[in-house]
Amino acid sequence: MEGLRRSSSLVVLVLIALAVFSDSHDAQVLSRRSLLANGLAATPQMGWNSWNHFGCHIDEKMIRETADALVSTGLSKLGYVYVNIDDCWAEIFRDDKGNLVPKKTTFPSGIKALADYVHKKGLKLGIYSDAGTYTCSKTMPGSLGHEEQDANAFASWGIDYLKYDNCNNKEIKPILRYPVMTRALMKTGRPIFFSLCEWGDMHPALWGANIGNSWRTTNDISDNWDSMLSRADQNEVYADYARPGGWNDPDMLEVGNGGMNKNEYIVHFSLWAISKAPLLIGCDVRNMSKDTVEIIANKEVIAVNQDKLGIQAKKVRMEGDLEVWAGPLSDYRVVVVLLNRALVPYTITVFWDDIGIPVKSSVIARDLWKHETLKQRFVGKLTTTLDPHSCKMYILKPVN
Repeated sequence: MEGLRRSSSLVVLVLIALAVFSDSHDAQVLSRRSLLANGLAATPQMGWNSWNHFGCHIDEKMIRETADALVSTGLSKLGYVYVNIDDCWAEIFRDDKGNLVPKKTTFPSGIKALADYVHKKGLKLGIYSDAGTYTCSKTMPGSLGHEEQDANAFASWGIDYLKYDNCNNKEIKPILRYPVMTRALMKTGRPIFFSLCEWGDMHPALWGANIGNSWRTTNDISDNWDSMLSRADQNEVYADYARPGGWNDPDMLEVGNGGMNKNEYIVHFSLWAISKAPLLIGCDVRNMSKDTVEIIANKEVIAVNQDKLGIQAKKVRMEGDLEVWAGPLSDYRVVVVLLNRALVPYTITVFWDDIGIPVKSSVIARDLWKHETLKQRFVGKLTTTLDPHSCKMYILKPVN
């Protein structure tokens, strides 16, 4: 019954949204088949963002050093190419022509010079704004009412990515505010990845595909086990709406920030990967532990996230604190995450008929965290034991 109520509420919200669109100028915009035709996001975006670790304590020196570190650690070769500046990069007031002004004390060289530096490294530069009068920090202006002017500035600076937040929005519905920036970005002629940070307020998964390349399905993540899992749970509800060109976003990674242990961070990274979530590193990549690098540089797990089939995994079985998450991959493979949310060890089984593999199939299992193919061939099911707050991640390949 609860599921029925939730589904009914989603339908009502969709009908309300459609009614609003039909009475607005943006209805004409949204009806165009290719409102956002920037050719980006064939797979979920990968890179780094400043907010989770640094908050407002950012400057151009740190951004340059981060770009250097992404290259020197080899992370850029794994796909981590976006260097995204979050809130607090601009002055509180626009100039006399209404332009955003990079903060003189922290970004004295300006954003274009920073973009040039990042591009020479083979990376891409991202920036932040807000579909409101001020950003969430209230330390710089938002872009509401200045969408075209700001989009032109971003394009002229060489920006490759825009994270667009939802604060101080004059209570104007996001389904009216966000398309204005989409149209402005498209008019610049520069392909700019458009990340809607709407917090899941009005279920952006239901309408975001024509407007953005990804959309936040949750409020902000915190660096702890409960927050991380709740974001994964909320995001999973919208699995059917993710596809190449547009992805569900449960917020940025906390791996390496110190609030969880290694096993918990492995769960975090595994769930984000199998959920086709953006892989945006949120720690200080200039100073990472061996464990952090081991997690975020796991090529096999990254390959799941970047798989060309582009289908987000779902929970297929839940029994108390035990869960099976699964989804199809290219080349007739299936990826599973077996998760123990409890504080004690448990044995868990994944059954073929829960994950779309014929019951009598013989299956090869590849353990993505041990980087080994299990010697046993499995028929009908696979059983393993999980430590507290941990998971195992397998790619299953039928062989007959």
